[in-house]
Amino acid sequence: MLAALDARRLLAGDERSRKRLTLVACILGSGIALLDGTVVNVALPTIQRALGGGLAAQQWVANGYLLTLGSLILLGGSLGDVFGERRIYELGVGGFGLASLACALAPSIGALIAARIIQGVASALLTPSALAVIVNTFREEERGPAIGSWTAWGAIAGVLGPLAGGELLALASWRWIFLINLPLVVVCVALIRLAIPPSQPRTADGRRVDVVGALLGAAGLAGPVFALIEQPRLGWSSAGVLLPLLAGIAVLAVFVVYESRADDPMLPLGLFKRRNFLAGNIETLAMYAGLSILFFFLTLYLQQVGGYSPLQSGLATLPATVIMFALSRRFGALADRFGPRLFMGAGPLLAAGGLLLLQLVGLRARYLPEVLPGLLVFSLGLTVTVAPLTAAVLAGSEHEAGIASGVNNAVARVAGLLGTAAVGAVVSAAFSSDLDRRMAATPLTSAARAAVEGAKRLPLGRPDVHGLASAQARALSRAAEGASLHSFHLGISISAALVAIGGVVGAVGIRNRSKVRARTCPGGQLVGGSEEIARAHPLRLRGAGSSEAQPTGSRA
Repeated sequence: MLAALDARRLLAGDERSRKRLTLVACILGSGIALLDGTVVNVALPTIQRALGGGLAAQQWVANGYLLTLGSLILLGGSLGDVFGERRIYELGVGGFGLASLACALAPSIGALIAARIIQGVASALLTPSALAVIVNTFREEERGPAIGSWTAWGAIAGVLGPLAGGELLALASWRWIFLINLPLVVVCVALIRLAIPPSQPRTADGRRVDVVGALLGAAGLAGPVFALIEQPRLGWSSAGVLLPLLAGIAVLAVFVVYESRADDPMLPLGLFKRRNFLAGNIETLAMYAGLSILFFFLTLYLQQVGGYSPLQSGLATLPATVIMFALSRRFGALADRFGPRLFMGAGPLLAAGGLLLLQLVGLRARYLPEVLPGLLVFSLGLTVTVAPLTAAVLAGSEHEAGIASGVNNAVARVAGLLGTAAVGAVVSAAFSSDLDRRMAATPLTSAARAAVEGAKRLPLGRPDVHGLASAQARALSRAAEGASLHSFHLGISISAALVAIGGVVGAVGIRNRSKVRARTCPGGQLVGGSEEIARAHPLRLRGAGSSEAQPTGSRA
């Protein structure tokens, strides 16, 4: 206890150390959630063998988490704004640890799915709150590098997930992929309590939780998220997809109308009147749709056509993570210095150029001459963009940082699901059409026609040619390879177009905040045009010498 008190006193006198530990706490909590989200996918076959359940049960071990995370992330951000982001962040991290323990001890597949759903709820609390803590800890000129570091370590966590999962499965039980979270959660909670000052609940100012808005927002997001998760399994024409999708859209429309009239709305619609917030979220929609399309189809193509192993396909994207880890903080700092517009315009266009380079990929998907150049250019463009984009979206939202972060996270997640689902349908149709064209000149037996129809159900895959005559088997294999290559190039072209659209939105829609250089007299007064200074630094002209004179983003 005395050691903890001494540490608190030391940190109180060393603002820089406190901020560093705060950033570590935010990176660690977010990283646990990201790591767990990817590691589970590797363990699904092992979990199925241990607990039973069919393919649908396996899918819902992953999708139950995604459903509650996507549905409740706006609410999680709003709760941070009302009750204090530190409190909600700590609650989310602690809840994630307890849910991880429940996952590890699950006696059945149903119990595991239920625990994963609770994990998603906890992640919806901690994800936007982590970014809100960063926004309210670091001054505006410090946020770019801080957000860059947060982004870089998040990328590392996403890559480490499959690798760590594979090692844990090889060395121990699948239950360890959840148990490994517990010591990390304990360390994270200790850092939260040590380094992050308690945030003042807005309830003291009369702000309340918008219960009706929270229910409408969660229900409205749940419908589309559920539909997009289930679409690959059920298809767009299924009532199990169409009804939740249409119902969710209708509820979201009611949510917007209600929030526009509420006295204390969960989602202040005035946020969307801020040019950078609106443009940044549109760019997020385009960028993350393109990003999800790339990695989904690239992984499929490398494994199913190029013959890569799962480990090799995972390692193929490692350079992207290395670039983001090495340079994200630097580009965040540059955006603080020069403004985000240049980076949010040029970065996506550079990334789109990298995607176009992936048109070089052929049937064998040779890594060094065909795959790596495009990935390197794309990764550099993505790194140029992400930290400036996040900082631009959250700029000026210190008192609404939780909900602003929640909106941006929700947009990114829905963009990923929507991009993969919509472009997946386009790619599948293109594959079927091209396969028919390539097989048109080949005489087909009834067995060969059945094999062609079976191949159409697995685009970017190897057809089952067992039982076919050798000539028909060779023709179908070559046709499927050619159709897969054509479809892959089409998907990557759509990804490039979306990313480029994001760059145009950034170049046209984003505005750099004016930076006013003010001189300080020996007496401490600011010298310069008072109106310009007030616009650039709205809090510095309030109560000079009082705590109100501090910049909003600082807790110093």
